[in-house]
Amino acid sequence: MWDNGRITAGHQSSKVKVNLQIGGDTAVGRELGRHVLEALEASALFLSAALPRHVFPPLFNRYDEGMVFGAHVDNAVRQVGGTAHRIRTDLSATLFLSDPSDYDGGELVIESGSEEDWIKLAAGDMILYPARTVHRVEPVTRGARVACFFWVQSMVRGRDQRQMLFDLDLSIQALGAEVGDNPSIVRLTSFYHNLLRDWAEL
Repeated sequence: MWDNGRITAGHQSSKVKVNLQIGGDTAVGRELGRHVLEALEASALFLSAALPRHVFPPLFNRYDEGMVFGAHVDNAVRQVGGTAHRIRTDLSATLFLSDPSDYDGGELVIESGSEEDWIKLAAGDMILYPARTVHRVEPVTRGARVACFFWVQSMVRGRDQRQMLFDLDLSIQALGAEVGDNPSIVRLTSFYHNLLRDWAEL
């Protein structure tokens, strides 16, 4: 069931990638991926943050003791296996499936300017981050780290524009919960949708 993770790595990534993987082109991979996609479609938070146009079929990886994925950048464009369809990878996603107490190491490290964010989330939690960032997975020193990962092509290409729309959407929702129906909320909602209308690529 688990294959060499290098099968989906690019030229540079394959030099620093040591893990196992279940591909989306296998029966078990397709079934597991279907559950992930259904959960994403039901997540208002994901839809607001990603504004997805296309989601790459989810893949699954496993890092046993000693396995690692060195510093790399995800490919800008990925082709969906068995099709002629390509997506631009605006966002990368990692859905953690192992409880943090089940393994040591294995942190997802995302470079942000001169700083680094070290990420190790609870099973069932997911991080969405710009695919253009340099990132790595630290060596696992005990147990096994299992996760789902995929990429998103957003309707809104620009990172700053996506962030503004996300912040505005969350603010509208919070304001609505506090004051209920209000003409100002209608105006803010109109502003949100007009920005999305101007920036969306369909």
